[in-house]
Amino acid sequence: MFYSPSPEFDAIVVGTGISGGWAAKELTKKGLKTLVIDRGKKVTHPDYPKAQLDNWELPHNNRLTPQQLQDYPSTGRMDNLQPSNVDYFMPYKEQPFQDIDKALWIKPATVGGRSITWGRQVYRWNPEDFTANLNDGVGVDWPIRYTDIEPWYTYVEQFIGVSGKKENFPQVPDGHFLPPMEMNCIENKLKEGIDTHYKDRSMTIGRVANLTQPLHGRQSCKFRNRCNRGCPYGAYFCSLSSTLPTAEATGNMTLLSDTIVTEVILNEDQTKAIGIRAIDKNTQKVEAYYAKVIFLNASSFQSTWILMNSKSDRFQNGLGNDSGELGHNAMDHYIGGGASATTSQFKDKYYKGLRPNGIYIPRFQNLPTDTKSRPYIRGFQIQGRGSRENWSRTIPEASYGLDFKNQLLHPGKWQIGIMGLGEMLPQHRNKISLNHEILDPYGLPTLDIDIEWGENELAMGRDMIEESVHMLTSAGLENVTPLPSNALPGSAVHEMGTARMGNDPRTSVLNKWNQVHTVPNVFVSDGACMTSSACQNPSLTYMALTARAANYAVEQLKNGDLS
Repeated sequence: MFYSPSPEFDAIVVGTGISGGWAAKELTKKGLKTLVIDRGKKVTHPDYPKAQLDNWELPHNNRLTPQQLQDYPSTGRMDNLQPSNVDYFMPYKEQPFQDIDKALWIKPATVGGRSITWGRQVYRWNPEDFTANLNDGVGVDWPIRYTDIEPWYTYVEQFIGVSGKKENFPQVPDGHFLPPMEMNCIENKLKEGIDTHYKDRSMTIGRVANLTQPLHGRQSCKFRNRCNRGCPYGAYFCSLSSTLPTAEATGNMTLLSDTIVTEVILNEDQTKAIGIRAIDKNTQKVEAYYAKVIFLNASSFQSTWILMNSKSDRFQNGLGNDSGELGHNAMDHYIGGGASATTSQFKDKYYKGLRPNGIYIPRFQNLPTDTKSRPYIRGFQIQGRGSRENWSRTIPEASYGLDFKNQLLHPGKWQIGIMGLGEMLPQHRNKISLNHEILDPYGLPTLDIDIEWGENELAMGRDMIEESVHMLTSAGLENVTPLPSNALPGSAVHEMGTARMGNDPRTSVLNKWNQVHTVPNVFVSDGACMTSSACQNPSLTYMALTARAANYAVEQLKNGDLS
């Protein structure tokens, strides 16, 4: 991967994460000379410096220091940041935002973006997810349906590798799966309890982008569960080990790191984009790069930031913002409400390796099979995992001496925790906007983030706890404990919706092909494009939409409609 001073390309892709890597792969494979730009520093697969270290070989046993918690206030309130992967995240002073007390936002600091540290859970949306807004009268209708994206789900799954079990769940359609991982004994106990006591729900192993068989030159998972440090084996899907090397192999990709894209440049009549303007982080020099088509995949808020910062006589409120919806309808997933439990059974059982995956209970609320009246619309899925307590547990009855040492030689109880991930409704009031008074270190406007949970999400969160407690109790588990959520918007790291797709240019920013309605050679196919959030983890949908949009863009270029 190298930098070329060539002034013109067929395409420019901004961002190298989940969707940006896919845009780079698809456009280069179809013959387009493509400039790929990322504000992060370069990381080269498989050289992840801390991937092989044990916790005791890391500073502070891989725990954050007070200074790190101050430097990374958003990320420090999640599970994403550890000393083992701190270099993959941007400190707050590098890209500050307001209001940090109401919402969280983490920003990657390297090429590869969040694809290095993501949770890898991949679930298809179902046909009803694409009609929910229309049926409920919320937001705007999606301009596509499941049939439009279904073949692209398969296309993506075949490349990234998804281990999972075919279950014929209508809420999460089956896909193209590698062999599933296995549940352990306490998880199987919960599954048996759910199957016995409920007719409207079931449980399966998570569908995860970790390989259980070698695929496309990548090795199978080693069950180390250190995925958020980078995987030297390429055993989970990451741009650095999958899409970017594929793009590079075509000879059509030029990768530019440490470069901040600040705006899209338009032609004289301001009807088409001709390139982008960017700042070199190391030299502070401003450069312009030119291409026939632009893909913004910098992450939801950052892609929208670029559009909002791309102002002109034609677009005084941001590029493509005739509808006034740019920056609005921000969504995340409501996360964290659930329960935990233990069992005194299975004292002779343990597991081999550290499975980088958990269990999955598809949405069962407000579906035809749901007979319960609920005080909210839409629903939530449930994820979790079971394990056995290890030597680091607290043993009150033997806190020192010989008894304490003997207790440490034996595993503790089996335990399990489950939590919900709920759909957030699109609301115009939930928004991001540019702050020209508080600037970042490069003199650029920062983001104001004004997002709050609505009563629908809060009511859903209460139901997450109630249902989780009931399921664990029904399964005969012990010490069932409710786990309330204090999560802020952004905690699920699934921000989306700030440049939504729609049929009507008066109420949306993008059309059904992810094109800006009024500037058709600018595409946005990361989380910004989402019209609703469903309750499934969204990354598979981002990838499928990106592959679909890139295919369409190349067709349009060949027809002369975008050049």
